[in-house]
Amino acid sequence: MILSDECLSPHVVLAQRDHLRLEWRRPYPALERVRPVAWTCFCRATVYELCEGGGRAFIRRTVQRDGGHEVYETSVYSIHEARAIWAALLSGRTR
Repeated sequence: MILSDECLSPHVVLAQRDHLRLEWRRPYPALERVRPVAWTCFCRATVYELCEGGGRAFIRRTVQRDGGHEVYETSVYSIHEARAIWAALLSGRTR
């Protein structure tokens, strides 16, 4: 995880050679009430958010492009599992 002097949110580091690959899918109404509780810096083209609600959680990935953006999400996990995946994402152990 990298924080620069100008950015308030972390950046993900480069994926490690042996990183685990997450399955990303188009958004679906997994949880009715969800809120982002952590996110990466919006200065990068790809932004990640850890979203939690109702005792469950998932990670949202938004790829910002000139013509708009594409949103993908992981499966829904327990909050404990999602936070472990979040830490792995920030450290480059998963992507």
